[in-house]
Amino acid sequence: MAAVHGHSGDEAPFPFRQAVEAVRSARVRPEIRIEETAAPRRLASYAYALEAAVLVDGEELADGRLVLLHEPDGHDAWHGDFRVVTLARAELEPEMAGDPLLPEVSWSWLTGALAARGAAYDHPSGTVSRASSHYFGALADKTDDTQIEIRASWTPRDRPGGAGPDVVAHLVAWCDLLCACAGLPPSDGPDAAGRGAGGVVPLPKRRS
Repeated sequence: MAAVHGHSGDEAPFPFRQAVEAVRSARVRPEIRIEETAAPRRLASYAYALEAAVLVDGEELADGRLVLLHEPDGHDAWHGDFRVVTLARAELEPEMAGDPLLPEVSWSWLTGALAARGAAYDHPSGTVSRASSHYFGALADKTDDTQIEIRASWTPRDRPGGAGPDVVAHLVAWCDLLCACAGLPPSDGPDAAGRGAGGVVPLPKRRS
């Protein structure tokens, strides 16, 4: 339970425990390796955190972090009692950094993945950053590299009938975002709830 943070000595509320168990039982693409990590202590009363990497033939193509936050009495800034906070990053071909549409396209990977997985949400926010490194002197033989980093958060919408948010759909959509950053094609198979991916166009495969 090291990945779950909550009030010391208090049992986490049922909606949060239910959401965490759903995430832990979710099935994701075989290229994704997920492990629990320490949850932040200051963002919410209760938090659960994951780290993930996209691995193909032993090479890590993208990585990221997902944090599920919960405030039992709701949070004014979230307009709800749950919030999903994510990070996704990957190395790109250097020439991709000059594409003026890269930030907009990258953000569309996230919104497209959420839509394709049926992960309803409100009040999204985020940033898309890109950075290039050029090497000199003793490092001059290293190839220039460019990284993209997508940071985002949103409020998952409750399901009809008073049920809590479908956190598995949000997790799988985030995994789709990681795979898009890694240059992998969309998955043809369904997610843990039987939904196909569809619609997410990845970056060109990065240089190995």
